[in-house]
Amino acid sequence: MPRDRFQHELDEVEALIQDEGRLCRSSLDQVMLALQSGNGQRARAVISADDEVDALYLRVETNVESLLARQSPVAIDLRLVLAMIHINQHLERIGDQCVNIAKLLLLLDGSPFAPELAGEFAVMGNQAGAMIQQAMEAFGARDVARAEQLVQMDQVINTAHHGLARKIQQVEHNGADPELGLRAIVIGRCLERIGDNAVDIGERTAYLVTAEFREFTDASHRVS
Repeated sequence: MPRDRFQHELDEVEALIQDEGRLCRSSLDQVMLALQSGNGQRARAVISADDEVDALYLRVETNVESLLARQSPVAIDLRLVLAMIHINQHLERIGDQCVNIAKLLLLLDGSPFAPELAGEFAVMGNQAGAMIQQAMEAFGARDVARAEQLVQMDQVINTAHHGLARKIQQVEHNGADPELGLRAIVIGRCLERIGDNAVDIGERTAYLVTAEFREFTDASHRVS
């Protein structure tokens, strides 16, 4: 395959991944609005919209397979292909987490969360959205410094997530439905995983630029 044709096809796949990232960010924004309002119709729309994320995921996968079958990329091109494979997977998982939150909201049938919990969800959701945005921008710009900043951004989500259990105990002590507490734990976990996937995208960006894969943090040690 001529070099210019190969580069064009790489660019097309990367554009699809950026589209997928924008869809994931939109799904997160919409499910957070549904969470705040208890709007079941909005939650159902998030579930339906995941078909678009899945379709882009499959297009990226198919196009990458085709590229690998017709070309044997080396060096930076090979790293880009590998990075796109993994980033595609992380974005698909982010979409799935948004769907999980939407399904949990439908199970609640409009029952509102206590303001203390709703406030924590808002913090986590806003930060997760900012992390998706920064992860995709860092990938597009091949910006390792911005990719590494995702670790500290993720601490906002982790701190809020760790505080959820205490707040759930408080609201249940005040007579709240224990089922709401259980749902809140799972929703918090979904948002925490979205942040983790954004960090993973950052790690793949660093790998693409430096040719060295490394985890930004040691999971056994707390980030200061």
